[in-house]
Amino acid sequence: MGSKKLQVWLPLVFALVMTFGMFIGYRLKESTSGAVAFLKNTNRTSLQEVLELIRSKYVDPVKADSLTENVIDDLLSKLDPHSVYIPAKELAEANEDMQGNFQGIGIEFQLIADTVNVTNVVAGGPSEKAGIMVGDKFLAVNDTARLAGIKTTADNIRKNLRGPEGSSVKVTLLRDNSKKNIMITRGIIPLPAVDVAYLLNENTGFIRINKFSETVYSEFMVNLEKLQKKGMKQLVLDLRGNGGGLVNEATKIADEFLSDDKLITYTQGDKVGRQEYRCKKDGLFETGKLAVLVDETTASASEILVGALQDWDRATIIGRRTFGKGLVQQPFQLSDGSGLRLTVARYYTPVGRNIQKPYNKGKEQYEEELIQRFHNGEVVIGDTAKPQGKAYKTPGGRLVYGGGGITPDVFVPYDTTTQPKQILELYMKGTLSEFIYKSYIRNRNFFNTLKSPEELAQQYHPSEKEWNELKQFAEQDSISLDKVPAKAKAEMLTRLQPLMARQMWRTEGYYEISNKTDPMLAKALAALK
Repeated sequence: MGSKKLQVWLPLVFALVMTFGMFIGYRLKESTSGAVAFLKNTNRTSLQEVLELIRSKYVDPVKADSLTENVIDDLLSKLDPHSVYIPAKELAEANEDMQGNFQGIGIEFQLIADTVNVTNVVAGGPSEKAGIMVGDKFLAVNDTARLAGIKTTADNIRKNLRGPEGSSVKVTLLRDNSKKNIMITRGIIPLPAVDVAYLLNENTGFIRINKFSETVYSEFMVNLEKLQKKGMKQLVLDLRGNGGGLVNEATKIADEFLSDDKLITYTQGDKVGRQEYRCKKDGLFETGKLAVLVDETTASASEILVGALQDWDRATIIGRRTFGKGLVQQPFQLSDGSGLRLTVARYYTPVGRNIQKPYNKGKEQYEEELIQRFHNGEVVIGDTAKPQGKAYKTPGGRLVYGGGGITPDVFVPYDTTTQPKQILELYMKGTLSEFIYKSYIRNRNFFNTLKSPEELAQQYHPSEKEWNELKQFAEQDSISLDKVPAKAKAEMLTRLQPLMARQMWRTEGYYEISNKTDPMLAKALAALK
């Protein structure tokens, strides 16, 4: 009987003890002035204490977010140049480039005389489906946000036009002096990682990759297979200007060029053990001749790919010394929605070299190192000093070096032709891009008869007529082209052709035309022979 009574009363007694304990704890919390919360961790750092005192005691109002950001930025600056804090409001946009897409309406635009001019419409995108055309002028969004006749910014326009997939936006536009209201259902807009892929000749392919995003491998494979079906036997891979991206994507592409289970790269850090990336499958292009184009802005994941191909004597590397980023960042999501990309390891090429350039003199000097390459003449005559890093041997017996980027096998100098001030102003003020756009609109009937960049190259030859039109147009922006030297004038007329191709076919058209006179590509073709 006693045990049964105990079974009945024990839960009640236990509940009373718990309640009493919580009451005592609460009273203790109230009576302890200045103490931290009950059960809260009291091991705060000096940094946390200073931040809290500034927030609660400082003489003037302080924005907590900006204060925190400044402290974090200063803290990270003491580590390395590539660890970075991203505020919550900027994180989504920062991730878009690596995701390979964003949600919006699918147009390219230019602000001309405080009016949004549609300069390109993404094929198959929401705007094309809704009937938006190149040359349309956006006046307002959803009847409230004006886009014409007011001082605004490109960022503000994007905020008004972008939105979740499936949502709708109403735009008021002007076309042929007539107002129209068009409803656009937003969708997923791709951000291609492959700029262009086509045959340079009957058996030589050309593929240009601008970043290593989540979609780059699938894009690359689709284009590689297409070129092989067209008879490609050798390939030029263009990585100039490619600032890197995702290591996994770079290693998957390397796997298509390297055989067996070859090591592509490995990473290692103080808190992170060695992790190897090896070939896992038979690649589509393990034996064909391969040339890779690089320059001083080829960095990070691009250098992983280039380093692997060079270390295994698989490709001829052509161009100028690469950037020199051999640090690996890992993304972390913070509790307030912001993000941290923290350097957690270094990566190494197959023979064991780390190509990270020095950063011990601070971030400012680190960022100015590229400018120094122009000042000391390296980009014109090659490396001006012997490589400072450790020497390594490839299986083929070549010497390669770590400690500051990847030195190409074939050097191609930077074009040092000095452009006169007036020509530079055409670019800096946006005058040239506006001239190309308006020339296209004015002569749309002619340009629309051209079905490919090759046809444009054959039938559009800018001459004195176009030069005079450009002169008159430039005068509206207070740019006089009267005293431009004959050589600079001739070069500018040559530039109009690929710029018009970009207006009509975006990056694909631009590179198909500009490649015809590209000295680095010419070196690559010679190397392949």
